[in-house]
Amino acid sequence: MSKTPSDPLMQVETTCGTLLYELQIIWDEIGESDGDRDKMLLELERECLEVYRRRVDQANRSRAQLRQAIADSEAELAAICSAMGERPLHIKQPDQNTGSLKEELQNILPQLEEMRKRQCDRRNQFIEVLEQIQGIANEMSMYTDKKCSKLTDRLMQVQDHLNVLNSLCLVLGLDFKHTAAEVHPSLVDSERSRDISNNTIEKLGAAIAKLREVKLQRMQRLQDLATNMLELWNLMDTPVEEQQMFQNVTCNIAASEHEITEPNTLSVDFISSVEAEVARLEELKSSKMKELVLKKRAELEEICRKTHLIAEADTAVDYAIAAVESGGADPACVLEQIELEIAKVKEEAFSRKELLEKVEKWLAACEEESWLEEYNRDDNRYNAGRGAHLTLKRAEKARALVNKLPAMVEALASKTLAWERERGMEFTYDGIRLLSMLEKYTILRQEKEQERRWLRV
Repeated sequence: MSKTPSDPLMQVETTCGTLLYELQIIWDEIGESDGDRDKMLLELERECLEVYRRRVDQANRSRAQLRQAIADSEAELAAICSAMGERPLHIKQPDQNTGSLKEELQNILPQLEEMRKRQCDRRNQFIEVLEQIQGIANEMSMYTDKKCSKLTDRLMQVQDHLNVLNSLCLVLGLDFKHTAAEVHPSLVDSERSRDISNNTIEKLGAAIAKLREVKLQRMQRLQDLATNMLELWNLMDTPVEEQQMFQNVTCNIAASEHEITEPNTLSVDFISSVEAEVARLEELKSSKMKELVLKKRAELEEICRKTHLIAEADTAVDYAIAAVESGGADPACVLEQIELEIAKVKEEAFSRKELLEKVEKWLAACEEESWLEEYNRDDNRYNAGRGAHLTLKRAEKARALVNKLPAMVEALASKTLAWERERGMEFTYDGIRLLSMLEKYTILRQEKEQERRWLRV
């Protein structure tokens, strides 16, 4: 017994094949000609294509309707967000996979309904405010237009003051309703008419001035803490990961009053947390300062070693480190002294770089010259042995290099003199003036040449 295919398309193909087979049997019994059979099969195929075409057209219309519905929903959502002055909630990225059209529409519809509700609420708020204004206008209908205008100005003035007061409370981490109620209870009670008397306006102004003064004081405190924090981070090479927690503090280090608007940026709790972090870093600094001093001293010694310098303040630094170890000096002052010396040595090392490269080449040539002298004194140097050809090649290269030594020394001396004239100081190599080294080498080379001439005689 055959199994029924689970795929609908396979079922259709099976059914069509069965019917076609049955039709063939019937035609055989009837005796239909091949031409008639082809004609009827062509008609069947045309009818099937028409049915498929109708279904495809219907599916295309459904797809177009879904796309139109999505586009209309997105347009309405964007229009509502624009009207309310908010960023669009549904922003489709070009490379974003949103699934099927029905799924995309289902994703947009809840957002659209939410924005419609918010738009309705906002409209009701406007209506409520307008009703309040209308109520006040009705109550003040006995007064002249000028007095009505003055009343509206007062209402706007109170509202502006409340907006400023609210923003200050947000930044300082204070309860806005409690603060406003202290000025006048009607300012936060929607069931009562808002008091807009001169006394209330003056109290609002005084409250704003007081909070602004508090904001300035806390800003100064937070910026001082941020400065200390940055100095401690730099001093102790604090990893970036540890700094991330307080990036919002250091980014406001030079901000002006109107630029600090984030909620709770100047709250008591937040400033206390920053103070605790600075205190922790100060304690860490005290324990690590001696280690930092020794680390910087090692860095100074390494730079001097690589550049063949002897730091002028070397002895003074040694005394200072000894004083730190004995507790008789402030590690921060010693660290600053070493940092200045490191900067000075780095600057001098940069100016010495070109000459040092030439000195290294000269010293390498001198080593080859010494090796060649030893080689020439070896009576067995021409004996064939393992590696003899390599030694001969080295000797050839050494002779070529030694022949260049006089010109190399002369060029190096010339550049050294130019360097010393330009900077008004001697060029030293491991504490010895380079010109003295070159002069000593030249004299020694002349003596050797003289000795070789005597030997020839």
